[in-house]
Amino acid sequence: MRRRTKAPSSPLPQRDGIDPVRVRLPEDPEGVWGTVREHLLDRYAGAIGAGRVEAMLLSGRFVGVDGPVRGDEPYAAGRYVWFHRDFPVEPAVPFPIGVVHRDERIVVADKPHFLATMPRGRHVTETALARLRRDLGMPRLQPAHRLDRLTAGLVLFVVREEDRGAYQTLFRDRAVRKEYEAVAAYEPGLELPVTVRSRIEKERGVMAAREVAGEPNAESRIALVERAGGLGRYRLEPVTGRTHQLRVHMNALGLPILHDPVYPVVREDGPEDFGRPLQLLARTLEFTDPFTGGEMRFESRLALSGLG
Repeated sequence: MRRRTKAPSSPLPQRDGIDPVRVRLPEDPEGVWGTVREHLLDRYAGAIGAGRVEAMLLSGRFVGVDGPVRGDEPYAAGRYVWFHRDFPVEPAVPFPIGVVHRDERIVVADKPHFLATMPRGRHVTETALARLRRDLGMPRLQPAHRLDRLTAGLVLFVVREEDRGAYQTLFRDRAVRKEYEAVAAYEPGLELPVTVRSRIEKERGVMAAREVAGEPNAESRIALVERAGGLGRYRLEPVTGRTHQLRVHMNALGLPILHDPVYPVVREDGPEDFGRPLQLLARTLEFTDPFTGGEMRFESRLALSGLG
């Protein structure tokens, strides 16, 4: 089996904080593709149309290490080609992203509600990663973990690519203590604090996660911090990190988080209501730095509006 060589550096710069797409032309033992054009049409015409692929070739948007790629060039397996995709039209998230801490290895950012952590699906340029790369002039910045788009608060980014694995491992091994804050209804009959354990599953393409029978794979500690009228402020400590875990567990207690568009009922798709953000905030991150051994603790400077 032939060992794949390391990909060369991209000849294209980032655009709006987004890396170009890199394509490695696959092996073609049957000789299906005689030219680069034939392969690119097979690969992308179904998604963007043959006319769009042809237009991109004519305008030189497909680029190799030696410059623009011509469609009639002979197909060569293993060759690398780069291009910038067309970005979707995205409504601007009208909230700034703050920087809580920055040094030579990490950036800790305060992500606002409605801003995705990294490009995914229809959210590409309106993401924390793209914004920080542009605003800080740090094109190699990468997230060490992901915070749900509707949740605000602390996200750890890594400055140097070679350091990313060490910080990601902290999150994988549950060596990062995370504390969240939420606003939800106050239920006087509910005994708190409580530890909730259940099995949570989420199907691809389905908006809501759900609790199912079986061995628990999700654990959250939930405590009431204060109350004001019919609302309470809660401290949430996730022991595990399942998708939507805190939202699912709060809903299971009969305390759906204020302004949650998914739990208990999935809201119909439509324009974002920026005036009603999900009242969930990643308040604290604590960990031992894998390089310095120092104890690191960061607190969000954001505040939830639901309790006044």
